[in-house]
Amino acid sequence: MLIAEIFNTSIKALNANKIRSFLTILGIIIGVFAVVTLISLGKGVQNYISDQFDALGSNLLFVSPGTAAFGNDPAEAFTINRLERKHIELLERNLGSEIDSTSAYYVASEYAKYKTKTYLADVTGLSATGGKMFNYEMVEGRYFTKAEENNDTKVVVLGPNVSKELFSSQTAVGQRIDVSGDNYEVIGVFKSKGSNFDDQIIIPFTAMEKTFGLSNLSSIVVKAKQDSDIDFLIRQVELVMLQDLKSDEFNVLSQSDILGSIQSILGMLTIALSAIAGISLLVGGIGIMNIMLVSVTERIREIGLRKAVGASPFNIGLQFLTESVLLSVLGGLIGLVLGMLATAGAQQFIRAEITGSAVLLSFIFSVVVGVIFGTYPAVNAAKKDPIEALRHE
Repeated sequence: MLIAEIFNTSIKALNANKIRSFLTILGIIIGVFAVVTLISLGKGVQNYISDQFDALGSNLLFVSPGTAAFGNDPAEAFTINRLERKHIELLERNLGSEIDSTSAYYVASEYAKYKTKTYLADVTGLSATGGKMFNYEMVEGRYFTKAEENNDTKVVVLGPNVSKELFSSQTAVGQRIDVSGDNYEVIGVFKSKGSNFDDQIIIPFTAMEKTFGLSNLSSIVVKAKQDSDIDFLIRQVELVMLQDLKSDEFNVLSQSDILGSIQSILGMLTIALSAIAGISLLVGGIGIMNIMLVSVTERIREIGLRKAVGASPFNIGLQFLTESVLLSVLGGLIGLVLGMLATAGAQQFIRAEITGSAVLLSFIFSVVVGVIFGTYPAVNAAKKDPIEALRHE
C-alpha cells in the first residue's frame, strides 16, 4: 500500500466520524493553546518589564534598604530602612568625580485632587537631578529646580494620564491640586513614557518628606558616567555606604542585575506553567490512544479483509498510526491558531509575541504525542490474525 493511499484512507476514516474525531483532539487543542498562550504572555511580560527599565534611563544604580533575618527561617526576615539624606551627601562627597549624579527616591500611592476630580497616582519624590536622570521630557511647563528642592517648595510635575484625568483639555500648568492634604502648584506635564510612568506625579523629595512625614528614603539612585565600569562602581558605592551602615542594612544593584533577576523568575514561572498546561497534551494523547483502540475493534473485519487481499501487517499498523498522528497534528494546528488569536488580543495590553520556538515546539509535541499514543493501537491492529478477524461479528 502506497503512502499516499494510506494517507487518503486515514483521512476518509477520520471524516467518517467527525464529531468523535473532534472530541478526541479536544485535549490536544487545549494543551497546545495553553502552552502557546502562556509562552507568548510570558514573553510579553518580559518585554513589558524591559520597556519599563529602558524608560528609566541608563547606567543607573539603586541603593535600597537591606534585609535582616532571625535564625535560618526566611519567613522571619524583615526590611531595615536606614537610608537618609546624609547618605546621598556621603556618596557625592566620596564619589563625586566617578558618578554623573544622584537622586533621592520616595514613592507612595495617593489621590491627587482637583476640584471634584480625583486620580489615584504614584507620588514620586525625586531630587532636582531626577528629571534628567530618568529622561523626563516636558510637553508643558518645566521640571522643578534645585532651589525649589532646597526650599521644600510644593510644586508638582504631572504624568500625562494624571493631567488628562484631572484637567481634560484644559492647561494644567498654573493650576493647583491637593496631594495628601497639601496644596501643590502644577509646573509641568511630562511626555508619555508608557505604562505606570504615565500615572506618576513628581514632587521634590524634600516637600514629600513634609507632606507624608517621611525620613527614610525608599532608595537612592546613582547615575554612572558614560563608559563607567558598573561592577567596579557598585563596589565603590558599597564601600562608601559601609562607612555609616552595616552590610545587611543596604543593597546596591544595577539595572541589569534587577532586570536579570526578574527575567529569570518570569522565565522559570513560564516554563512551570507551560509544563502544567502540557498535562492537557498527555490527557489528549491518552484520549487518542483510547479512541484508536476502539477504532481497531470496530474495524476488525476491515483489517481481516485487507490482510486477506495482501496488505502487510506493517501497512495496517502504519495506517492506524497515520490516523493517530493526523488527529494529534490537527489538534495542534487548531490550538496554535487559537493561541495566536489570544496573543493578538493580548497585544492590546502588553507586547506579547509568538516566538518561532513556541510554534516549533507545538508542532513537535503534536507529532510526538500522536506517535507515542498511536503506536500501541497500531501494533495491536497489525497483529490481528486475518482469519480470526474475518470471523469477528
